[in-house]
Amino acid sequence: FCEEVPHHLCSEYPRPEVMACEIPCATDCVISEWSQWSPCSHSCSSKNAEGSQSRSRSILALPAEGGKACPPDRVLQEHRACNDHPCVHFYWETSPWSSCSEDSLVALNATFSWSGEATCGVGIQTRKVSCMKSSSGHVTPKRCPDSTRPETVRPCLLLCKKDCIVTPFSEWTRCPTACQPGNATAVKQSRYRIIIQDAANGGHACPDTLYEERECEDIPICPVYRWKTHRWSHCILVPDSVRQGVLGYNEACGHGLQSRAVTCLSETNESADATECMRWAGPMPPLVQECLVPCKDDCTFTPWSKFTACSFDCESTKTRRRSLTGRSRKRDKCQDTEVYPQVETELCPCEVFTSQPHGNWSDCIIGGGKSEPQSGMRSHGDTKECGEGIRLRAIACYDKTGRLVDPSHCSSSGYIEESCTVPCPFDCKLSDWSTWTPCSSSCGTGVKVRSKWLKEKPYNGGRPCPKLDLKNQVYEAVPCYTECNQYSWVVEPWSPCKINSEQNSLHCGEGIQTRKVRCVKTKDHRGETVPSTLCNQAEIPDEVQKCSLYCPSECAVSDWGQWSTCPQVGSPGCSSMGNVPHSSFSVLQSLFLCLVPADWSTCQLSENATCGRGVRKRLLSCVRSDGRTVSARHCQQRQLEKPTEMSSECLVGCVVDCRLSAWSAWSQCSQTCGAGGQMVRGRAVLLQAMGEGRPCPAQLAQHRSCPVKPCYSWRLGPWSSCRLQGGQCGDGLQVRNLTCVVHDASVSATAKPVEHALCAELPLKETVLQLPCSVPCPGDCHLTEWSEWSSCELTCIEGRSFETTGRQARSRAFVGQSPESPESCSGQVVEIRPCSGGKCYDYLWKTSLWRDNVRTVWCQRSDGINVTGGCALQTKPAEVRHCSPACRKPFSYCTQVLCGCERGYTEIMRSNGFLDYCMKVPGLEDKKADVKTIAGKNKPVNSKMHDIFKGWSIQPFNPGEKLKYEWNKFSLLHFCRRKIQALKCKVLRFKC
Repeated sequence: FCEEVPHHLCSEYPRPEVMACEIPCATDCVISEWSQWSPCSHSCSSKNAEGSQSRSRSILALPAEGGKACPPDRVLQEHRACNDHPCVHFYWETSPWSSCSEDSLVALNATFSWSGEATCGVGIQTRKVSCMKSSSGHVTPKRCPDSTRPETVRPCLLLCKKDCIVTPFSEWTRCPTACQPGNATAVKQSRYRIIIQDAANGGHACPDTLYEERECEDIPICPVYRWKTHRWSHCILVPDSVRQGVLGYNEACGHGLQSRAVTCLSETNESADATECMRWAGPMPPLVQECLVPCKDDCTFTPWSKFTACSFDCESTKTRRRSLTGRSRKRDKCQDTEVYPQVETELCPCEVFTSQPHGNWSDCIIGGGKSEPQSGMRSHGDTKECGEGIRLRAIACYDKTGRLVDPSHCSSSGYIEESCTVPCPFDCKLSDWSTWTPCSSSCGTGVKVRSKWLKEKPYNGGRPCPKLDLKNQVYEAVPCYTECNQYSWVVEPWSPCKINSEQNSLHCGEGIQTRKVRCVKTKDHRGETVPSTLCNQAEIPDEVQKCSLYCPSECAVSDWGQWSTCPQVGSPGCSSMGNVPHSSFSVLQSLFLCLVPADWSTCQLSENATCGRGVRKRLLSCVRSDGRTVSARHCQQRQLEKPTEMSSECLVGCVVDCRLSAWSAWSQCSQTCGAGGQMVRGRAVLLQAMGEGRPCPAQLAQHRSCPVKPCYSWRLGPWSSCRLQGGQCGDGLQVRNLTCVVHDASVSATAKPVEHALCAELPLKETVLQLPCSVPCPGDCHLTEWSEWSSCELTCIEGRSFETTGRQARSRAFVGQSPESPESCSGQVVEIRPCSGGKCYDYLWKTSLWRDNVRTVWCQRSDGINVTGGCALQTKPAEVRHCSPACRKPFSYCTQVLCGCERGYTEIMRSNGFLDYCMKVPGLEDKKADVKTIAGKNKPVNSKMHDIFKGWSIQPFNPGEKLKYEWNKFSLLHFCRRKIQALKCKVLRFKC
């Protein structure tokens, strides 16, 4: 409301301002007002860049005919210089951020930015900020623009202390149980532990001791025994009574024997039993040896030297030498080398050996092939587990006669070797972490993401990949916060309205105009463009819009002006907005603020940790009630209450590879000689794989065949018949031979005789090479030896016995007995005695197939042994079958009751039911005969089916009538009843 007052009340009467204006006529071109000047392109001017601004106006309506024309396009834009002051190169320089340290006074922004209450606390980082001039260095801070001054303090997450984590010690390796020699090195046992997580951020350091050894206690020391040999006695010659008649027998000279004493001593040099030395010190030294007392006329020599070595040539020889001693060197007869040779030459043994591979190839062995590995346990990573190795195959060695000999004659190792390869495991390979993406939100909370992608899949038992997405990638996300209004959209003026002239000849009406939209940093006065992702994507201005050029005779109006400022309005809710900037509204609205938590991040670990306990975090966004995120300071000013949980503990599973012990030493061969022996070595799983660790291999044991060593054993030949001394009956001897043979202990081994010295001493049982025997004379009674006692048997009913004591029997047979005097043999044939621990047996009659109407019938026990007795005689099947009348027709044979025909013939029966004759089935060869019977099919003559269907027959009828089939109903009924009865007995478990 205004009220006009007299002019003298005003202090000074202003001069009226006059400005030219123009109102377009109805037919003139209509142009809009000038737009606002754009921001200056540069904050200062230099040789290469000057600041400039622009503004524009647009054509609102085209002129009608005769009206004022529109100005050209260049007149619709204006440019002017700005910020023409020269640029001085002053800039802010920052030092590196300090390490994160605790601080009790952390700004609200910082706490908010880092989600506040982290498990290990929030600290601060500081840095120095200096104003620099490019040409002279440090200058006063006033010379640099304060608006671009970097921050000197920022919040940070205090890294949690991580203690070293180790596994418990493994079990001590086993100490040997067998005794050890007294001079052997000390046997030790060991144990170890493994570091799972290294110490970080000042946590407890890892222990120095990860491997421990200690000497085994209470290991028995093998007793020490030794043989002590005494001096040889004088040479004892052959007694005079034997030597009489020998030249020079009166002299004390010639060949003889000398002996010595051998005693067994303990470690303390005390006398001990000889068996102790035999056990611990080896075989006893010889007690006797040959000796020679030379006669006065004998030639004496030095002992023979050793034979020279043989070459591998089969035609080579070996020699040895001796020399005359004493007076013999002057005697002529001793110089005769033909009688007294001083050099002996022998042919070298020419042995040709051949080898044959035996058994399968061993597993591929990496280390520890022929040489034995050192004792002690080593971790999986300390030994070579893959790559080049060898595999072995045992050989059997034979001499030229085909006898098995020690494999060392054919090969030093007893094996054929072949190179092999154990493929190495390849772990899953992922790329390095990508760089963090920009924060997903340009205002408030968002997430930063980085990723790894699959480069190579695992194979050969390598470490598996973590869980990947459909793009074969794995992600890590952390929350981030971006202060609002750091970046903003800047638009350039709209282009002139472009009308589609092809569809509109008047060049007026609706069209399209475009403009450029850029994202710039709000505080950057230079206006340089930054990536558009930094600006709020929800507020991106339009780059294209519809426009219109008014046609002649249409009313032309200007564009809408800016909205006026919104008045402050209060309302209940989270908090009143007040003068919070927001998008344009057509009506006044009441807006409120709330703190909204974002999604949880992935589990974050400390810097050096790869697994274990971590923290996941979430940040808060200051959100307006219309859903738009605004700067956190608005919520900070209203002191809004935060949600309780801004961080929580989480767990990342540790990746632990499988750890194995070292391979053990190869075991002793499972056989001392022969083929089929195996040696084995193994390793144990010390630590199972966990998480995505490399899994344990399937092979924990390796096998290889032993070299085939010859087996020597005594083999007894069969007993001979009873050998009598010059008679035909009576007492005599049975003898058998004993031979030392070599073989490979296999089932199909062929034994070959060898020298007896290769076999061990004879066991006492098998030294019996002759036995007394007798051939009974006529009229004598002679019984065989008793048989072995039978197994213990109980009396049972239906498989059950109520006895505790059973019976067993043995028997013997008469070998010869006079038929005239059977009472001459009064010896018992069967003996029965009680026994304990008996079993129940069933007895069944067994029969062979019929052959010429005769079959064998015997009794069999339920354990498969054929016995005499046990089966009931009244149920014994017939051993011979008869038909009445006898079957004398050609091609006929006797069944159990009636005569039947052989295969290929059919029975022609009489009216009384007896066989008339056997008729050959016509066309049986091509299987097209009209007359077929069961008996005529190709089947065994003694088939059970033949007996079952014997009621099927051909009966004769009147002349001219055709042959008809007839089934004996009685036979069918009888067959069915028998089958049903047998089935019922089987089900009810009764005997029929």
